[in-house]
Amino acid sequence: MSTTATPADWQTRPAPTGTQGWIDRAAEVAAVLATDAAARDRAGATPHAEVRLLKDSGLVTLLGPVQHGGGGQDWPTAYRVVREVAKADGSIAQLLGYHYLWNWAARLVGTREQWEQVEAEAARRQWFFGGAVNPRDRDVVVRDEGDTLVFTGRKTFSTGSRVSDVTVLEGVLDGTDQHVFAIVPSDSQGLTFHDDWDNIGQRLTESGSVTIDGVRVPWASAAGYVDKQFQPRVYNTLNVPTIQLVFANFYLGIAAGALETAATYTRTKSRSWLHGGYEQAVDEPYVIDAYGDLTAKLWAAEALADRIAEEGQRLHDDPDAVTARSRGEFEVRVAAVKARATDVALEVTHRIFEVTGARATAAAEGLDRFWRNVRTHTLHDPVAYKRREVGRFVLTDEIPEPTWYS
Repeated sequence: MSTTATPADWQTRPAPTGTQGWIDRAAEVAAVLATDAAARDRAGATPHAEVRLLKDSGLVTLLGPVQHGGGGQDWPTAYRVVREVAKADGSIAQLLGYHYLWNWAARLVGTREQWEQVEAEAARRQWFFGGAVNPRDRDVVVRDEGDTLVFTGRKTFSTGSRVSDVTVLEGVLDGTDQHVFAIVPSDSQGLTFHDDWDNIGQRLTESGSVTIDGVRVPWASAAGYVDKQFQPRVYNTLNVPTIQLVFANFYLGIAAGALETAATYTRTKSRSWLHGGYEQAVDEPYVIDAYGDLTAKLWAAEALADRIAEEGQRLHDDPDAVTARSRGEFEVRVAAVKARATDVALEVTHRIFEVTGARATAAAEGLDRFWRNVRTHTLHDPVAYKRREVGRFVLTDEIPEPTWYS
């Protein structure tokens, strides 16, 4: 891969083919993002230019059908791409990973006619997806008005909000317990994104709240509904392990970026301890040991993540064959990698300061952003409950009941 590639080069070169080609393209995107990642994190501006970069590079349409301009790639490749981008910018990797899930949501939940139409339009028009689907809030109410559904309510979080072209809405059909998903233009009348995301990490994810005030959607756009009746499949519930693998991979990507950035700092700026007897920091035994320890842990977690991604792809390849058991066993495996990725990423991103030294805490270095990003998102749902899923499976052969978090 050329390390001097620029966005302009993408217009004159053929689209990547195969997993490695797309990972190389993601690395080029990461190289662009890395040039000012710390400064952009401090500024916290809406990442319009960064999303444009994802579109121009082709990463946005990675999973889209080739005949409509998409990359035609699979989920294991998408996870690796997310991980690569996260090395430079965890926020933009989260946006991209969530986009992949919401783009795929039509296939998870919708009828074949619906998802084929959505995926074709998304690839042709390079839609960037956001989602107003935070399950911890009171559900948005959906009223049935004949041929139209009307969504009304509020969500605390809506990742992608102001940089998205389309938004996935979710609510409960009034008077029932039936959930309804629909994709709407992000500039729809009644959809208001609030500029209130002000957290210590993942600062560029546009994850603020959203007000949904009478957003009207044709019944035909209600994912998975035929004649106002939902057509359930076990595959519908694969959204949780799929997005949890997105989480694990951008945690690991952030950790890898932290380790690479720290290693460069150690080689070029760190000073050896004056009483240690070594001329260079890279010769300090404790520094060498720490890098070896952290790298071994990261490599092991990455290998586990890749293995489980391949297992998940087999379910995506044959959606109608997914059973409660195969889905449950996959969820347990995903829970295991989520727990490992969380622990490894937190350890890497805080221990890098032990091997870079006091001067590395300068705000200008921006090393703190790696820990802040991981710490912020790993609170999404308690990792103890992920370990519990694994433990219950081992001890009693119990598979997790599908919920918004399992």
